[in-house]
Amino acid sequence: MPRRERPLDVGDSALLRFAQDLRSLRDKAGRPTYRELSARAHYSTAVLSQAAAGRRMPSLPVTLAYVEACGGQVAEWRERWRRVVADQEPRPDGERPYVGLNAFQPTDANRFFGRARMVREVLARLADQRVVLLFGASGAGKSSLLRAGVVARLDGPVLLFTPGEHPLEECAIHLGRLGGTPAPSLGGTRFALAEHLRQAVPDGTEPVVVVDQFEEVFTLCRDPAEREAFVDALLTAASEEHGRCRVVLGVRADFYAHCTTSAPLVEAMAAGQITLGPMTTDELRQAVLQPAVRAGYAVETALLTELVAHARGQHGVLPLLSHALLETWLRRKGNTLTLAGFQAAGGIDGALAQTAEALFAGLTARQQVVARDLVLRLIAPGDGTEDTKRRITWAELDDDPDVRAVLDLLGGARLVTLDRHNVELSHEALVRAWPRLRDWLAEEREGLRLHRELTRATDAWEALDGDSSALYRGTRLVLARQWASRNPTALTARERRLLDASLAADAAETEQARKRAHQQKHAVVLLGVLFLLAVTATAYAVSAQQSARWQRDRALSEIVAAKAVNLRPEDPALAAQLSLAAYRLAPTGEARASLLATFPYPYRRLTGHSANLDSVAVGSDGLLLVTAGHDRVARLWDLTDRGRPVRAGTLVGHEDTVNGVAVQPGGRVVATASWDRTARLWDATDPSAPVLLSTLGTHTDDVNAVAFSPDGRTVATTSTDRTAKLWDVTNPRNPRETTTLAGHGNGVVAVAFSPDGRTLATASFDNTVVLWDLTGSGARTVLAGHQAPVTAVAFSPDGTRVVSAGQDRVARLWETATGHELAVLRGHDGIVRAAVFSPDGRTVATGSEDITVQLWSTAGGGRVAELGAHAEAVVSLAFTSDGRTLVSGSDDDTAVLWRIPDVPLEQVDVDDAAGWVCRAVDGPVTREQWDAYFPGLPYRPPC
Repeated sequence: MPRRERPLDVGDSALLRFAQDLRSLRDKAGRPTYRELSARAHYSTAVLSQAAAGRRMPSLPVTLAYVEACGGQVAEWRERWRRVVADQEPRPDGERPYVGLNAFQPTDANRFFGRARMVREVLARLADQRVVLLFGASGAGKSSLLRAGVVARLDGPVLLFTPGEHPLEECAIHLGRLGGTPAPSLGGTRFALAEHLRQAVPDGTEPVVVVDQFEEVFTLCRDPAEREAFVDALLTAASEEHGRCRVVLGVRADFYAHCTTSAPLVEAMAAGQITLGPMTTDELRQAVLQPAVRAGYAVETALLTELVAHARGQHGVLPLLSHALLETWLRRKGNTLTLAGFQAAGGIDGALAQTAEALFAGLTARQQVVARDLVLRLIAPGDGTEDTKRRITWAELDDDPDVRAVLDLLGGARLVTLDRHNVELSHEALVRAWPRLRDWLAEEREGLRLHRELTRATDAWEALDGDSSALYRGTRLVLARQWASRNPTALTARERRLLDASLAADAAETEQARKRAHQQKHAVVLLGVLFLLAVTATAYAVSAQQSARWQRDRALSEIVAAKAVNLRPEDPALAAQLSLAAYRLAPTGEARASLLATFPYPYRRLTGHSANLDSVAVGSDGLLLVTAGHDRVARLWDLTDRGRPVRAGTLVGHEDTVNGVAVQPGGRVVATASWDRTARLWDATDPSAPVLLSTLGTHTDDVNAVAFSPDGRTVATTSTDRTAKLWDVTNPRNPRETTTLAGHGNGVVAVAFSPDGRTLATASFDNTVVLWDLTGSGARTVLAGHQAPVTAVAFSPDGTRVVSAGQDRVARLWETATGHELAVLRGHDGIVRAAVFSPDGRTVATGSEDITVQLWSTAGGGRVAELGAHAEAVVSLAFTSDGRTLVSGSDDDTAVLWRIPDVPLEQVDVDDAAGWVCRAVDGPVTREQWDAYFPGLPYRPPC
């Protein structure tokens, strides 16, 4: 029986009326299921149900697809959508307290809050070291901290710039501005920058060179020699022997490995490295509240709580938070920023996508094509790293009214930044947050690389005054011509001139060769040659046709495989079949990886929590699942039929986030840990009617985690107050505190008992795990190896090993007896929030803020599978006792049950995966879905 649709929130806003009318339209159409609507509209069930949820305004294409699938009047609803969006348009009056996607500048120092501690740390390190490198994830706020925090507090002269494609030239331009002189030449020796700095600043002063977005020397600068010369010049200018300046580099964290390829940089990193992590709760409150207060506005308490809860501990969320705040301010009620305004803007995750999608929907058909080409031009595809923004000059663009109009609109929405010389995306967060842009990138990733090469070739050709030696020839010309024929609007006039000149030169050379051959051959020889040419041409034509078909199939296979990866969180069944179909069309590496990535399969998603889900736990009999989260409740689920879990009951009573849960081994007592400073014990013998047994309330700060001993008679709790406590729960109605374990230097966030109950492991934000001997000796072993706070800890089933996970993006395996590190599990692109052993001990599962679950072999430490079905960070993991099901909990408010196959994952091949996919899915790909993803190919569903 289909799940009932969630009731709309109470209220009378235009958005709620719009959602209610969409639901009424569906009722008039005979109330088809969302699965039926999905088949008609070619959007996932999740996207269509959210369109009528009343939480945020759906995009125009989704709205029209929904309406058309229900038999509504498309033109009428298009106008209706535009009226509602217009009603929500921002009010521009008043001083803007937030900068949106743009980085804070030195002039914004009076509204830059929340990073005072990090600013002090950078300034203190800069006073001791001549070179400081600030590493942080994309969206962590590096640029804002450097500009509005550090630069704004420096008294002396500052040289602030980003490297761009030619870092030495960019440095010289800003150096000339600093000294009020023409830009000097820095390409002579590595001492040139130091010498010109001495000339540009008065004696007795020490300038500071701040290079923001230093990763551009790897993404935009294509000349290794220029890159090396720039680094040498910087470090020479900062050395005590040759220079008189200090240097600060802001670097995106995923380019750490790139920096280690330079020996001088590695030496500087050893003493001057600082890592910028997520903001603390207090810092987030300051960042949200203080700019509004300074500008004379108030922030609704419910909004402040929601923002802090959502952004706490998250990497890369600050640009999205800042944009959501700006949109909320534009929708303020009187003088107050409200939760309702925040929700109307789309929330943290949806505000940016909503802004971009609404702008795109309002463009004309030609302007939409122009916008697509423009935005893709502003992105540099990553090579083993995330995609980055690409700064271009106005000269790279055509002088076209539509180009200028689209750029003005993008600039007005603060999606791009425009100045007199350059155009660039305001932040890479747009790449992650806008689904339409992610689809464009998936379709054109290889094409983007070809386009970037063509743009650089155009620059070189024009610099040589159109010299024919710089024209495209051979394979490069063929590939560029094929790509341009598929993307005729993407080329600018200057790029088209290079391609046309290359094609003309190629045609001329071909014609000249033909004439020479004709003049040199005798008539008889010529006839023979022509005959051979005819035979060869026929064979070549057949071969070319086959090659073209193969290239088409290969390209389509790669595109569909990439789309399947993006689709997997919303519709895993369709994504799995698309991966299989792509592989059968052309067995490319991308298609093979996409197919194997469906293994294991997310066969059930549990919804019901209204906020981030923080913890999952499974009873030892495998029949009871407990989930808990930011909505202050824990939910009980009956897993008798794991394919169809049933929500059984709810544990209500905590006054803040429920951050940890555990189930008593062999029993039905459930323990919960909350940020209301308590832990609680519940009788779940009847899951539909759970009973509160007792409250454990002696911690003085947030209780972060809870665990039962193997015999079920002891409970361990951990807290931000830096302690762990042991409780005798032999009588769960009357628990008794027995021991307090103190010794960590920061909050304790995770806890686990060894299988024999003789050892307790605690993980802390002091970067360590401590193993406590519970037999009475008082001995403890400190596992020190993580370079950042530790977030999770678990024992292997035999107790000989411990796994820990941390904010340094790795998990580590340790030997319990000696405390020796056995292996480091590297591969996540974000903080690792969860780690757990499988019941047979052969596998470790880890969950990360990069929204994936990864499975590792404990035998060799290698990764054997990557699981992707969540839309946000994976924060908790639990295996059932038989090891056949893995449960993951996520900040996307859901838990997912993964079916783990019997065959060891590292031994899975594509044939296993193909058969397994077809056994797991409920029905084949429909003809409509096939035509949407494989246009022009005969309908051949893979299952």
